[in-house]
Parts: sequence; structure tokens; C-alpha cells
Amino acid sequence: MPLPLLSTPPVTNNARVRSFSLGSDETPRRSAAKGPVSAATVDEQIEQAYRQIFFHAFKVDREPVLESRLRSGQISVREFVRGLLYSNKFRNDFYRCNSNYRMVDQIVGRVLGRPVHGQQERIALSILLAQKGVGGLADHLLDSQEYRDAFGDDIIPHQLSRVLPGRRLGELPFNQQAPRYDAYWRDTAASRAPAGRGTAWTPSGSGSFSMPRPAWLADAPSPLARKIWQGLVTAGGFGLTAFVLYIAATMLSTRAAG
Repeated sequence: MPLPLLSTPPVTNNARVRSFSLGSDETPRRSAAKGPVSAATVDEQIEQAYRQIFFHAFKVDREPVLESRLRSGQISVREFVRGLLYSNKFRNDFYRCNSNYRMVDQIVGRVLGRPVHGQQERIALSILLAQKGVGGLADHLLDSQEYRDAFGDDIIPHQLSRVLPGRRLGELPFNQQAPRYDAYWRDTAASRAPAGRGTAWTPSGSGSFSMPRPAWLADAPSPLARKIWQGLVTAGGFGLTAFVLYIAATMLSTRAAG
């Protein structure tokens, strides 16, 4: 039986204040005209959604089926954002690179445009993430009343920061506050590498001709040794080709003389 979601009230009254920041990437991204929107407007919304959820999307990371459905009016902007959160790109490059706590920070910041309300909300949503996965947490946030009040169905989520009097600068952009992954993932990736003996760099070979190399390479050839070997193979290939051409030319000249 799944545990009920813990209640998490806002940590301060500032969380209830509507954003009044200057026009920027935080500006509400609603279509200018009601009714059918132009193709240029939809293209702009698609690019804004990619920047908000993925920060940047290469051609291989794009979702052409979702884009086509949004352009044809089959789905709303909210459902397009839902599809991006369900995508393999988000699962592989965000979910698998972060702990559950940090994943909660990532999804709340990208979907609701605000930081989590302290450790209490972080723990509550991490339990939901563990029970229902990324899709379950995305559905919970996208279907919440907070999201509907802030963005509705036709606004791309954006950072709801505030420019307060007495502060020269507002809050940092979310992608600077919470990069895609931090030292947790780097340390985890390093621990998965094949472990060698000794320190981070150990000598390869013996005597005065030893060269430094990473310990995790173990008994594999060093990069310099591989380059030397590739050079010898290349030189040998050129020599063999020249020898074959010489033999062919000699045979042809002998045949012509006969």
C-alpha cells in the first residue's frame, strides 16, 4: 500500500507572492492572441520548453512526434512538457545522474519554477519518486493546482523569481543554481571505473623508460604505446602497398617486353 503524500506548507510567505521580475526568460510565455496560434509562435514555445526542461536539446534529443502533435493542436503545452519529462533524454541525462533528493530539486525547479519548500517537501516528493518513478512525480506536479494557477495549459513553465527592493541582482537562473549533475555523479562514475593498484597515476613498464598512466587502465597499453603502435601499423601499410605496386609494375613491364 503506497504511503500518502506528506503535507508541505511553504517555508515563507514570499512563496505566495506573485512574480514581478523584469522581462526576460522569466517572462510568462503565453500566446499573444487567443484562438489558433501561428506556426512561429508554436516553434518559439517548443524551443522555450526544450530550454526549460533540457536546458539545451541537440537534434538527436528532440521529440518530433510530440512537436508534430503540438503543432497540429492535438496536445496542449502542458502535455508537451509532460512528454519531455517522460522522454529517454530526461531519464538518461537527469534521473540516472542524480540521487532522488537532487532529482526532486531538478523537477520542482523546472516544472514549478521555484525551489523546494525546505527539507520537508524534498523528503515527501522523494518518497513519491521512489514509489512511482519520474513519471509519477511529473504527473503529480503537472496536475497540481499550483501548476494550473501559475501556468495553466498554454504557458511554458519558467522560473518564478522575484526582484526584491534593496537587491542589486535577482535570483540566479535555475540552471546555474542546479546544474544537471554535481559531484555526486562524478564520484559515482569514478567508482565504477576499473580500479588499479597504487595511486591515481602509476608507472607503466620498468626502469628509466616507465611512463605515467592512469591506475584504472590496469594492464592495458598506455595511450602513448597505442599511438606508437598505430604509427608503425600505418607505416607498414604504406610499405606493403608500395611493395605490391612495385611487383605489379614489374610484372606488367615484363609482359610488355615479351
